Amino acid sequence: MSLSIEITKKGKLLHSITYLDVKIVDREGSIIFQKSQIQTPLLLQPFANDVPTINEKLMRAEKNQYFHYINSIGLECLAAGIWSNNHYKGFIVLGPFLSSIPSNELISDLISTHKFPVSERKQLQDYYQSLSIIGSNKSTYLGDLLVNMCQHSYIDGKLVNIEVRKSVGKVEKVLYEEDKNLIEGRYKAEKKLMRAIEKGDIEEIGKLSKEVKGMLDFSDRIPESPFRSAKNLLFVLNTLCRISAEKGGLQPIIVHHVSEKFAILIERAPNLPYLKILASDMINEYCGLVQKHSNRDFSIVVRKAVDYIHSNLEKTLTLKEIAANIHVHPSHLSRKFKQDTGKSIIDYVNQKRVEEAMLHLQTGSATVTEIALIVGYNDLNYFTRVFKKFTGQTPSQYMKKTEEKTEGRFSCFQ
Repeated sequence: MSLSIEITKKGKLLHSITYLDVKIVDREGSIIFQKSQIQTPLLLQPFANDVPTINEKLMRAEKNQYFHYINSIGLECLAAGIWSNNHYKGFIVLGPFLSSIPSNELISDLISTHKFPVSERKQLQDYYQSLSIIGSNKSTYLGDLLVNMCQHSYIDGKLVNIEVRKSVGKVEKVLYEEDKNLIEGRYKAEKKLMRAIEKGDIEEIGKLSKEVKGMLDFSDRIPESPFRSAKNLLFVLNTLCRISAEKGGLQPIIVHHVSEKFAILIERAPNLPYLKILASDMINEYCGLVQKHSNRDFSIVVRKAVDYIHSNLEKTLTLKEIAANIHVHPSHLSRKFKQDTGKSIIDYVNQKRVEEAMLHLQTGSATVTEIALIVGYNDLNYFTRVFKKFTGQTPSQYMKKTEEKTEGRFSCFQ
């Protein structure tokens, strides 16, 4: 078997077993095999090129060594060298993954440290939340697996079929029939759920919890594989939630990122209890996003303006610039925006910027001046006035109160 064919087989095997992205690189640094499940967001791709660093370290390492590498944006991977006849041929990388659940603080730190656009917060959150969480024990086992895969030749397994004599007698036929009323009940619950998500009605979602549980009890569809059956059901539920959220006026870019995130989480689910929790989280997240970000009742012009604002929050946003970018007269946009939202465009922009600033102030990882610049304010005094208008306190006061609350929580454990 040629080395290239063997490497490809090893890569496919590792990907199918670990559910992690696999990259195989030769000693010159060229990628010769890649299998990815998650697409890295464009703004993170410049940070993902760690090939030269890893290659240099593994070239000097011993054959039984592997590296647990963490890059500047917190993405982790495992890498081990490929050796043949004591000659270094390249390396295999497993990842990215995380060793702990990503928090809002992590996303805020990334935005402030690397000057990412604040409008990309949701995309960053969804990407990091879609990554596998791998603890220290499992990463050790994966490292051992990598080393052994890299040290030994690939052997194709051969399936041997064992003929089992069928028992003599009448074979009982199993019929999977569901009661008509049960089926109708499930579809009624489905329609109620879709309407609740479309309206962003969190309270109604809570009332439907029992009916939703019944709707999700489809494991008997494939008795031999209830786990696969449950996954299939959640893929369908993800699609239903996505359609409902779109009808409810959730911005397409948000719908896309959320749908993609949950599709990955469903496929990577480790067990049935996890899927049950994930189903509830998925329903609540879609519904909450519709409640918070829906532009269903807005005119087409205002929807375009809102989409543009959310996509460019860190940039200079004036009525004239927004109107020019969505090809409408400023006076018409101003009038329609006030009519649909009850706010002027400037008030709406300031509100969204203050909401973003509050997330950064809660982490304490950047100064007030830095946060002002991150969310689109070049004038600190103006930022302070705007922040106080919406919150009743200055950014410094808000940060201090947040720190005091955090210290109070920690003191309970001392």
